[in-house]
Amino acid sequence: MSDVAPRKTALFKSTAPRWILLAGLLLTCLISVGDAQRGRDREIIPGDRNGVPEWSVDPVFRHDVFTFVRIKYNSFRRWGRWSTDYPDADLNFSYRLQQLTSMKVDPNGRILELTDPAIFEFPFLYMIEPGELEFEEAEVVALRKYLLKGGFLMVDDFWGEAEYENFYYEIKRVFPDRDPVELPLEHPIFHCVYDLPEKPQIPSIGVAQAYRGTGRTWEREDAREPHYRGIFDDKGRLMVIICHNTDLGDGWEREGEDPWYFQEFSEKRAYPLGINIIFYAMTH
Repeated sequence: MSDVAPRKTALFKSTAPRWILLAGLLLTCLISVGDAQRGRDREIIPGDRNGVPEWSVDPVFRHDVFTFVRIKYNSFRRWGRWSTDYPDADLNFSYRLQQLTSMKVDPNGRILELTDPAIFEFPFLYMIEPGELEFEEAEVVALRKYLLKGGFLMVDDFWGEAEYENFYYEIKRVFPDRDPVELPLEHPIFHCVYDLPEKPQIPSIGVAQAYRGTGRTWEREDAREPHYRGIFDDKGRLMVIICHNTDLGDGWEREGEDPWYFQEFSEKRAYPLGINIIFYAMTH
């Protein structure tokens, strides 16, 4: 990575450069997206990007760019969990996709609710911290329809058994007849662009710094093992990836705050797996 953002901390070394170009080319061909109204209450202000470089999109191809879409949802006990790591995680990840692949990427991304018809214009949705998720019935119906029509959902950053049980209850409302299944390390999603030697566990930056040198990367005792589970359609297509006991979003958001955290978790784990997920989802 030769063109590094001013606030970034280190060079991003690719482990599979020949695949990166292929991933970008395939993704650029397969992804066609449209414009959608982003959430009015947390819209990114043009020019206020906290040091993340901005780039222009060719107006001729403005509908043919990858757009990072974050889902806004309701949660009990604590309002606003959907916005964790926003906007830096979205901005940084979009920047790295633009920088490290030949993809054309929307520099800003979008925020949408599941009941917004605009979700059907985008092939990828991101949902964070669903441990206190509470779907409305209309959201259940909309998400089921979106996924069965070919959409893909990435779920990230929730820890421990209680949070997983709540998410499991809610996702079973979407698919009562489908269970999440553990993805083995041999699954292509861990190897399709970057060859990951293990299922990565990415802690938040505070936990990582607190336990630096101890080997501990989990945030609580009932979250020692990272899980990557999938939900498949009738043809075997992966519709949902559930990243449990790990926090890719913090690896994206906090990359510029601590060189050690960037090198250990952002560069080696969070970005490679994120790019793998996009590549796999968009090409299957």
